Amino acid sequence: MKFIADKHRFTLGFGVFLCLGLLLAGCTALPAPPQRPVVYDFGPALPRSPVAPPAAALAPVLLASVEATPAFDGPALLYRDAASGVQQLRPYALARWSASPAQLVRARLRARLGEERPVLGPGEGAAPLALRVQVEEFSQVFDAAPPAGAAAPSRAVVRLRATLSDTRGPRPALLAQRVFELQRPAPSADAAGGVQALTAATDAALDEVAAWVRDQAATIQKK
Repeated sequence: MKFIADKHRFTLGFGVFLCLGLLLAGCTALPAPPQRPVVYDFGPALPRSPVAPPAAALAPVLLASVEATPAFDGPALLYRDAASGVQQLRPYALARWSASPAQLVRARLRARLGEERPVLGPGEGAAPLALRVQVEEFSQVFDAAPPAGAAAPSRAVVRLRATLSDTRGPRPALLAQRVFELQRPAPSADAAGGVQALTAATDAALDEVAAWVRDQAATIQKK
């Protein structure tokens, strides 16, 4: 009887040991937790030399709105790949913007215009000019497939449609409209390189928008 009891205890202990071993093996085989996407923004603006009179010398402008077409109305960091068709927008799985491109562009544009003149938002006061901007393109574009072993070349494409209205009359009147499209090469064929290129292209486009607003404002002051 003692032999049978010892055998039973041995069998039970071995079974427990085997179950623990299988449990530990199963734990090591579990998939790793999903990675969180890296969140990007434009970063701090680069310092620049003054290119215009002090802000107090220029008339204020109302930054009425900055909007985006539906494809770019979200935080996804988007790219186009020539290999699968540049007409298709694809999001990076592990990278995104901290806000939508329209929100990022608005903050950057307000800071850029504010270097030269007072900038007002809706409800903050009256201004002789009202500026509206629409983000029509904001993506990293991978062009033709690279040679074997080489990194895929890519570039950032930013296209903004700016509309300027004269608000001095009884109702706003269209003054001018212009499309600004800027491209910059990406330093690397990944999301980080796309962010750097999109930031550089946006800053260049907003420099042109600021110069255009300056020229239009000078035109209406002469009237």
